[in-house]
Amino acid sequence: MPARLSAPPGGSADLAARGGTAPAAAGAQRPAASGSSVPGPSATTPTTPAPPGAPATEEPAAPGPSAPAATAEGPKTPSDEITPATGTFTKKQKEYLEDRVPKGMDPAAVLQTGQETCDKLRYLVKADRDTAVGAIATQEIPDAPAAVAGLCPQHQDLVDEAAYAYADGIHTGKALRPGVYRSASPTTSCSWQITGAGGKELASGTSDTGKSRKITIPKSARTFTSTGCYAWLAEGAQG
Repeated sequence: MPARLSAPPGGSADLAARGGTAPAAAGAQRPAASGSSVPGPSATTPTTPAPPGAPATEEPAAPGPSAPAATAEGPKTPSDEITPATGTFTKKQKEYLEDRVPKGMDPAAVLQTGQETCDKLRYLVKADRDTAVGAIATQEIPDAPAAVAGLCPQHQDLVDEAAYAYADGIHTGKALRPGVYRSASPTTSCSWQITGAGGKELASGTSDTGKSRKITIPKSARTFTSTGCYAWLAEGAQG
């Protein structure tokens, strides 16, 4: 198994590589898309105590405070009142911050959150482009489209591609687009099923290799279900 990828140190671009499964194109484990989060079902999962005599390990640093999500409810600071404590915002930064700064919140903190999103995408796209697109499609990197549009438009192609991708889950009706898709960073328990009218199975499969697979979603498909495949990226989607 290749060594895990790790993010370059320094500033808001710090990203710890999270244990994942190997994308076929890169042949390496999927790098983390969510900063320094610890793998597992939740942050409150109890840890197993070390056996007697085992060397002590360092506790991971507690994450620092971050700005609330851009979709947070509550009154927002009027655009003409969004000013930094020191210095000035660029025109693009002001456009990004408009209607995104909760009352009483330092706009610089909200801006930093958007810039960190751009930093994560910049790191991921260098490590493995499919994983970067998948992280947007699955919303593993939340609010990426807004951050890209306002702060790092050079990554707009990732957002555009993610708009035609499928995250794990059940997709039906108008959400289905016929075409050829490849799995991005699947786990070793990746499985999928395509059904048509009346629930008739049209195609299904599994993969325990962690390598990318290709599938075709026909026009007759009514439901596409994916589990453990992370995301499916379009190769020949017909909008």
